[in-house]
Amino acid sequence: MKRFVEGVDRNQSTLFPESLEDWVHQDNPVRVIDAFVGELDLAALGFGGVDPAATGRPSYHPAVLLKLYVYGYLNRVQSSRRIEREAGCNVEVMWLTGRLVPDHKTIADFRRDNGAAIRKVCAEFVELCRRVGLLTKASVAIDGSKFKAVNNRDRNFTAAKMQRRLAQIDASVGRYLQQLDSADRQAPSEAIEMRKTRLQEKLGKLREEMGRLRALEAQRLASPDGQISLTDPDARSMATSGRGSGVVGYNVQAAVDTEHHLIVAHDVVTTGSDRAQLSGMAEAAKTALLSDRLEVVADRGYFSGEEILACERAGVAVTVPKPQTSNAKSAGRFDRADFRYVAEEDIYLCPAGERLSRRMTSEEHGTTLHRYWTAACGRCPLKSQCTPGKERRVTRWEHEEVLERVQKRLDENPAAMRQRRETVEHPFGTIKARMGATHFLTKRLHNVKTETALAVLAYNLTRVMNILGVGALMAAIRA
Repeated sequence: MKRFVEGVDRNQSTLFPESLEDWVHQDNPVRVIDAFVGELDLAALGFGGVDPAATGRPSYHPAVLLKLYVYGYLNRVQSSRRIEREAGCNVEVMWLTGRLVPDHKTIADFRRDNGAAIRKVCAEFVELCRRVGLLTKASVAIDGSKFKAVNNRDRNFTAAKMQRRLAQIDASVGRYLQQLDSADRQAPSEAIEMRKTRLQEKLGKLREEMGRLRALEAQRLASPDGQISLTDPDARSMATSGRGSGVVGYNVQAAVDTEHHLIVAHDVVTTGSDRAQLSGMAEAAKTALLSDRLEVVADRGYFSGEEILACERAGVAVTVPKPQTSNAKSAGRFDRADFRYVAEEDIYLCPAGERLSRRMTSEEHGTTLHRYWTAACGRCPLKSQCTPGKERRVTRWEHEEVLERVQKRLDENPAAMRQRRETVEHPFGTIKARMGATHFLTKRLHNVKTETALAVLAYNLTRVMNILGVGALMAAIRA
């Protein structure tokens, strides 16, 4: 083997270093994991098994198992079986755990039984980031992303899916019955009889499937949201940004710091829409940052008058664009934005200069609405560009000024949406890349929340190590 780099003989004696310490460099991220977990008060966080039992077989300390999981999610090794394998052959993990090799069931049970405590560990690291001065700017971007669950799409049933599958079975039954009729009209033979037997077997299987689907339909109708998942009962079918596409999974919410792109708050919900998540995520971020005021930017999927009002009352200044859903504008007529409100007189001025005064107040779904119109529409030369009805009516919410302030902030900062995109979409992409094609490995919402917390902790650890460096972060942990 001339002109190639050659390896050593496998039978040659090797003098390895005498200690594992010599194998782990001072800037190795595994030292950050060891220092961070070592400084945690695991008992106060709620971890079980901190105090060993007086009798029985000795157990593993929770710190050992927590270090394994943090290392695993930091290095794209989330499975308990793969973590077990790494503990037996990876020198970094040997150094981290003192050469302990817990079996995969012990590792998996630790994640399942200590979910709430693991989620608090993620919050502890956010608190550390705040103490070292990385979260001084009270400004976050909020967004949600759909993550795949263990549940396959074929094992999730919604009204549309059920209707489509039943129609497919009906079509197959009709096709097989036609083939049976055709076989009956032919001269009897052994081949024809075999064909009729196969068709009868297929029809029997279809009838069994029809009965199974009817039983599932009864379960689906009893479900509060009209859908069921068989593998992971908490997973839900959710639409994604691609046209006609969707995913069976969970909606992961995140509030990301706009300065250093650290995830300061997160949550996992089973609703595909983001519309009801704004105030909850904003208040969680505000609590994590220990700030009296907070600036939040989000996309139009979060636009909700009630949620924005709740943020306003909590001291959160929201910047979110309003969805473009005007039927009038799509038809080429004047939009509501073409009518200017004059607060001093409580009137609207239309594009023709007419004054629309308040004529009626009503309450719909617990919301107070004011309606404005004028009697001059009938003789207006612009009526064809305004409304096909008798007069144009403008509806105003009782807290409309809150939405007007949101629009004003957006007009004053047109780059806010670009900032939101650059801030919050990168963390989601990084976490999904680390978690792999099938994002979640566990079932049920509480276990998925634990997985998400570990993924967020690993992402934040990576970000802070890139910003401060391993040595500076370890010094901050031990300070």
